Amino acid sequence: MPLVNEADLDWTDVADEKMRVRRKQLGEAAGSDQLGCSLYELPPGEASWPYHYHTANEEALYVLTGTGMLRLDGETQPLRAGDYAALPADESGGHKVINDSEGPLRYLVVSTMNEPDVTVYPDSGKVGVFVGAPPGGRDERSHHGYYRVEDAVDYWDGE
Repeated sequence: MPLVNEADLDWTDVADEKMRVRRKQLGEAAGSDQLGCSLYELPPGEASWPYHYHTANEEALYVLTGTGMLRLDGETQPLRAGDYAALPADESGGHKVINDSEGPLRYLVVSTMNEPDVTVYPDSGKVGVFVGAPPGGRDERSHHGYYRVEDAVDYWDGE
């Protein structure tokens, strides 16, 4: 497994109409198979992915620099350098990072890389399904999609 230095890795910009964040996939660059680790930089006024939790992958967050807010298990708490949060693979690990400061917020996210995984988005009533590669992984997936929980059908529908 190679030793990597984050300064040698390029940032990947993750941006759409709802969020903007920069990411360096340290775990992947080091050849990690079962453990993911990404360095994130969240600009002022931005928020990370929608509030969600995983059902198969535990995550942890460690703040390197800056300040912000963490919505964790439905409650909002201040974040500052040195803070660490465990994000279990269940509803109690529900999370979203918000940078409400005037400077960038840099943090590490470490996670198991199990698949299949289902992510649950309580605010929007959706679930995400990841088969073939876990969330954050770059391998090809045999199935990946987002579905509204309210659209659930009976097991025998369509048979």
